[in-house]
Amino acid sequence: MGWKGKFFGALLGFLVTRSIWGALVGAMIGAMFDQSAGVAGGGAGGGAGDGAGDEVPLSTISDVFFRATFEFMGHVAKSDGRVSEAEIGAARGVMQELRLGPREVEAAIACFRVGKAAGFDAGAGVERLRQACAMRPDLLRAFIELQLRAALAGDGISPPARAILTRLAARLGMSGLEFAHIEATVRARRQWAGGGGANGGGRPAEKPLSQSYAELEIAAGTSDQEVTKAYRRQMSRHHPDKLVANGLPESMAQVAKEKTQRIQEAYEAIRAARGMR
Repeated sequence: MGWKGKFFGALLGFLVTRSIWGALVGAMIGAMFDQSAGVAGGGAGGGAGDGAGDEVPLSTISDVFFRATFEFMGHVAKSDGRVSEAEIGAARGVMQELRLGPREVEAAIACFRVGKAAGFDAGAGVERLRQACAMRPDLLRAFIELQLRAALAGDGISPPARAILTRLAARLGMSGLEFAHIEATVRARRQWAGGGGANGGGRPAEKPLSQSYAELEIAAGTSDQEVTKAYRRQMSRHHPDKLVANGLPESMAQVAKEKTQRIQEAYEAIRAARGMR
């Protein structure tokens, strides 16, 4: 079995996004190329519809995830009746961040067009994704993050777009609270990136405390006890050993360590601000 595509895809995904979902998406796209499974590969449809007890091949997961990512970007973009240049630019921005080659960009654009078409079957699309990633909730979270990121980078989240995204998250087994936390995190990261993340002298600026709360997916008014619980929950969710056991390639363990480091830094910043022991 090939591994170079997964390794370098994960590495590029992490370097571009500095997040675990970027590495996960990069690894899955790399897996497609390692196994010569193109976006139109014949195994995608059958694998996603197998019985609940069957293990879905990683190549099938990669294919379904790739298709769904760009189909739903097109579907969300067209939700208000038209697709703007900003929304097209946002989708292309995701393609660039994932370092897709010309063939893969062409395939992604084709999926985007399928999603924005009037006859797109959103129900069937989300069901394929749900079945393919049923045992990998981390991938489903990454998918929702991608959709939110593209929507915010386009024209923002309009009421029709929000309705689609919330239904999509619910169909993937995500609670409204979890969806809200993911959105808050994406917004905080976007705001921080938009501000440059540096002071006038070019040195890294201190991150606002709001981003630390977003990293732990909690509100600023959360009690000290709940802050600690949230910290432990996030550390457990992103622990490298746990993610590797759930399908994360061994070569990407360092990526998970980077994520846990950000969680640790966020917790320490909140503790210092509150005077917690």
